[in-house]
Amino acid sequence: MIHKRKKILSFCITAAGLLVLFVFAVNTGSLKVSPAELYKGLFVQYNSDVAAIFDLRFPRIFIAMLGGAATAVSGVLLQAVMKNPLADPGIIGISSGASLTAILVTAFFPALYFFIPLVAFLGGMAAFLMVYSLSYKGGLSPLRLILVGVAVNAMFTGIMSAFNSGTGSSYSGVASIVNANITMKTWADFKTLLIYSVIGLIASLFIAGQCNLLTLEDKTARSLGVNVTRSRMIICAVAVLLAAISTAIIGPISFLGLIVPHIARLLVGSNHKTLIPYTVLLGAFTLLLADTLGRTIAAPYEISASILMSVIGGPFFIFLLRRSKKAYGQ
Repeated sequence: MIHKRKKILSFCITAAGLLVLFVFAVNTGSLKVSPAELYKGLFVQYNSDVAAIFDLRFPRIFIAMLGGAATAVSGVLLQAVMKNPLADPGIIGISSGASLTAILVTAFFPALYFFIPLVAFLGGMAAFLMVYSLSYKGGLSPLRLILVGVAVNAMFTGIMSAFNSGTGSSYSGVASIVNANITMKTWADFKTLLIYSVIGLIASLFIAGQCNLLTLEDKTARSLGVNVTRSRMIICAVAVLLAAISTAIIGPISFLGLIVPHIARLLVGSNHKTLIPYTVLLGAFTLLLADTLGRTIAAPYEISASILMSVIGGPFFIFLLRRSKKAYGQ
């Protein structure tokens, strides 16, 4: 059992690290300001450099933090409901399903832009139900679930890439979703992400107790008066909402919902009442770190945060798969 002192220390260090990373991300680029100048320019006196940073970098930074938190918490919820440590909204096809529907609306129905999150949610839920139903064969095998999810994810990703290539990448919104590019995001994008993400994150805190109960055997949970099927559906709906809204705005980020929950469990334990709030912090830190590194490694060129997460997440996923072979390879 994780000691309470270690949990508090983990929260404090991660929060401090996120603050330092935020200041560093603000100053990553041609324009640089000190923390004092930033504060003064934002709240005291107009500063043209601070104004430019506020309009260009701040939306990107806040979207990276909020999108990272939403995707990471989605991974926690999916792992709880499926009792599968390898579950991730990207791996099992939820993100690609949400992306595909978001792309179709962006390309063919641009007037419905503000409804993209809702459409992406429906696409993500359809992808989840497809994977779940195709995986169910006299029971739900965690390994079969992953394999079917990988196949569905590959299918949707191929359709998106074909669509992007077929249009000559002429739809900038489509290309940004396919490539998970948050370079040109605005405050309007952040506001859209904020509304739905806050709803999903608050809901995830309320269902943390149900997540704990689902870690028990189904018979045990039912004996405690838990409606297992209803709890699973509620948790899945919140998980899909978080993954879909993040994907609709920033595109699919592979392995973020896999890596962050595992690291979080090592630091604060498996009690979801603690795990979910900490995952919010760690998810925000991780995606902002990936985006900031992508802006600095090959400056003045950029490497997408999704590419960096794929490079890191691939070996991590293989490690977890090998480690889980005896438990989930039946």
